Amino acid sequence: MAVATIGFTLTFWAWDLVAPLGSDFSDRLGLSSFEQSLLVAVPVIVGSLGRVPVGALTDRYGARLMFPLVSALTIIPVLLIIPARNNFGAMLAVGFLLGLGGTTFAIGIPLVNSWFPPARRGFALGVFGMGMGGVALSGYFTPRIAEHGDNLPYVIVAIALAVFAALAALLIRDRPDRPVPTEPLGARLGQAGRLQVTWELSALYAIGFGGIVAFGVYLPTYLKTWYDLSPTDAGTKAAGFALVTVVFRPIGGWLSDRFHPATVTTGALALVALFAVVQAFDPRLNPVGTICFLLMAAGLGTASGSVFALVSQVTPQPKVGSVTGIVGAVGGLGGFLPPLVMGAIYSAKDSYSIGFMLLSDLALAGCVYSYGRMRNARAE
Repeated sequence: MAVATIGFTLTFWAWDLVAPLGSDFSDRLGLSSFEQSLLVAVPVIVGSLGRVPVGALTDRYGARLMFPLVSALTIIPVLLIIPARNNFGAMLAVGFLLGLGGTTFAIGIPLVNSWFPPARRGFALGVFGMGMGGVALSGYFTPRIAEHGDNLPYVIVAIALAVFAALAALLIRDRPDRPVPTEPLGARLGQAGRLQVTWELSALYAIGFGGIVAFGVYLPTYLKTWYDLSPTDAGTKAAGFALVTVVFRPIGGWLSDRFHPATVTTGALALVALFAVVQAFDPRLNPVGTICFLLMAAGLGTASGSVFALVSQVTPQPKVGSVTGIVGAVGGLGGFLPPLVMGAIYSAKDSYSIGFMLLSDLALAGCVYSYGRMRNARAE
């Protein structure tokens, strides 16, 4: 679990390398608000969709092969940012490849799930989920490292990924008695896709984790645009938001080991819905805006942990990787659309209020569905 969490953190840092410097790329390339949103969102959609085949391949070949392989391949787009950073089209292409770093989520979940008994899986998966703190590390350190050299962040992350890939090949072990599916990849994904709970969990995860990803990639831009913060200050505050989500993800898993995960999800999403409404009224950043963002971060982090505790309860073990891939993909896609929507709304209305009201509506819908339906869900 420790090695997988470190790898998840590093690959998520790589996955989020563009967002903390989004305003710099915008100034350098003369991008509109929508183009900047598209630039930071492309890695999100590719990393999300890539979780589907990567999760299924992990079911078949195991994390011992997949974790070091994906980590090593992620080095390529990280280094390609250096020659591509002065061309918008080239950066979109590199961002597409950079999405590979976001697929390791679908490798670590089945690995950790297989090693822990059901009574401890919620907390264990929550601890692994803390690897999404790579977004916080990126938001805080990437702009600061860039102050000492434009290419330095990419070189450092590439070296870290290379070291981890070597260590992962030596240290990661799959559970010896783990069930290995023999059906073709398409058949396994089809079986996972036919489970009703796959899509119910996907919808909930799209709100919880999708909200985290959306804020991770767009919050620096929002803070710089609306509150006129410097790129470094905006990145620091966005890193603080991400750090809170990281801390509360295992708390969501821990609570789910003691209460029903659907009940925990309900309370977490209700918190998000309430404070998204408050933020829609554009309060001052200090203290009301800061409090709103921190409480929304706590709710989103808790929900992302509790939803995957629910996955471990209602999914047969041989299908965990495939279901995780689909749920993780939809969750990541939940983070792809909001930056585009926020950018488009701001371009059209010169305001972000509509975007926060939409977030509140989605969270409230997830809250109601989780309490009304998912408390009675069982493994099919």
